Amino acid sequence: MKSYKVLLMTAAAAFSIGLGSCVGDLDTTPIDENIQLPEEVLNSQDAYESLLAKCYQGLAVSSSHGPNGDPDISGVDGGFGQYVRALFNMQVLTTDEATCCWGDTGMQDIHNMNWTTTNQFITSMYYRVFYQISLCNEFIRRANSAALAASEFPKRAEFVAEARALRALSYYHAIDIFGNVPFSTEGNLVGAEGPAQISRADLYAWLVKECTELLDGSDLAEAGQNVYGRGDKGMVRMILAKVYLNAEVWGCGDHYAECAALCKEIMADYPLHAKYAELFMADNHLWTNNVTHNGDEIIFVVPQDGINVRSYGCTNFIISAALPASGFDMSTVGLSASGWGGLSLTKDFSEKFDQAKDARAMFYTKYGMSVDNVSSYDPSEGEGGYKSLKFKNLNHDGTPGQDGTFVDTDFPMFRSADAYLMLAECAKRGGAAEADGLNALNDVRVRAGLDPLDAYSLQDVLDERARELYWECTRRQDLIRFGQFTTGDYCWQWKGAVKEGRAVEDHRNLMPLVPADINASGKLTQNPGY
Repeated sequence: MKSYKVLLMTAAAAFSIGLGSCVGDLDTTPIDENIQLPEEVLNSQDAYESLLAKCYQGLAVSSSHGPNGDPDISGVDGGFGQYVRALFNMQVLTTDEATCCWGDTGMQDIHNMNWTTTNQFITSMYYRVFYQISLCNEFIRRANSAALAASEFPKRAEFVAEARALRALSYYHAIDIFGNVPFSTEGNLVGAEGPAQISRADLYAWLVKECTELLDGSDLAEAGQNVYGRGDKGMVRMILAKVYLNAEVWGCGDHYAECAALCKEIMADYPLHAKYAELFMADNHLWTNNVTHNGDEIIFVVPQDGINVRSYGCTNFIISAALPASGFDMSTVGLSASGWGGLSLTKDFSEKFDQAKDARAMFYTKYGMSVDNVSSYDPSEGEGGYKSLKFKNLNHDGTPGQDGTFVDTDFPMFRSADAYLMLAECAKRGGAAEADGLNALNDVRVRAGLDPLDAYSLQDVLDERARELYWECTRRQDLIRFGQFTTGDYCWQWKGAVKEGRAVEDHRNLMPLVPADINASGKLTQNPGY
């Protein structure tokens, strides 16, 4: 069992009841006279640690009451609305990395890139991101104003820094997916008039400032020096590096040199793990660099535990939804419950791998058809295609996880292989010496069993990122940065809702804001094209 503190305590529960948000229907107050208010229970450092845990919990599960009971966000399915699952739908299912054969309203539209403003999966991501931001804002507000002496709350500054780091993570996802978004900090009072919209450029500047302060002038733990499941400066360096990497696309200038410098620091703190497959197994917490496990490559995880942290999202979704609903030996991935029969890889994506040599090509290729016929797969007609076996509920010694239905496998939100490949990209874009970029690229390739390159192109970087990072919620952003998401220069099956793929409108580089929030606020303007 993992040593992750699952905090479902009174302080967190009372806190979430009175939470304010940019979403009007989250603005509720307790009506039961027996319900304790936060002021009554936030009376010690332990209580605030429980409250901080709610901020972490918001990434891992959709509810404090089991995998789907009483979801945090009303009106959003507890499975669809789990943070990582919603992020996967935005960053993976929109691309060549995955299709889904389920018939839920709006599901096919995500991969086909013909979604509308009322798509329930976009709505789930939007509400989850801003709910998470509201959690962090409320923690920071209450912790800073707590009537506790320094001796009663010695970790106040450290806890606040962690909440700021988690908030920065969600604002990073918000700026990437939605662009100009509602913006609030701990200075916005709960129940007050809704937040104003911030421009992408101004949010970029805020993120740079916030991350820089956390790295240079806060009590946030140094890289690898917090306990398992908690954020540290390594996590913030990754957020800031990602912000710099995408700055030019976001209209904020060329910052590849700054990104490259951060990537080198990350690589020094988080060396590559020897075996790629172990990074996605039930005991992958062992490879997280922290004081609890002293691992290596994984920088920040969203923890899962088959007994204590159960979800119908996160890696339980990534593993189970990729497995056939029948005719598959579930014990080979550490499960006993049947697969959900939803996710498949596209033909175009699977062909990027040298399946005879590349250790990352972990596919099930015999689902209802021969390998040669994978090109005939139409997700609207049911299961088929190649299945990903990258994530498993097996420990690295081959034993299964604790439970046959819910997985132990953590989701690696950030790992250093990404920084290696970011350095390679930045070098090719003029932000670092090309020799440094080539060495970083080859380190990743050689770990996977491929031959090193003598020279490389930007397309080589994009293709290597595809092979290394698939299903880790980076692909949409990468394709946008390389100008291949909406254009006809690169097409995959069913892009644009036609089998051979086609170009789509450029406004789909951003997701729409939720119309209900626009109508309720009066301060928000919809993204162009919607």
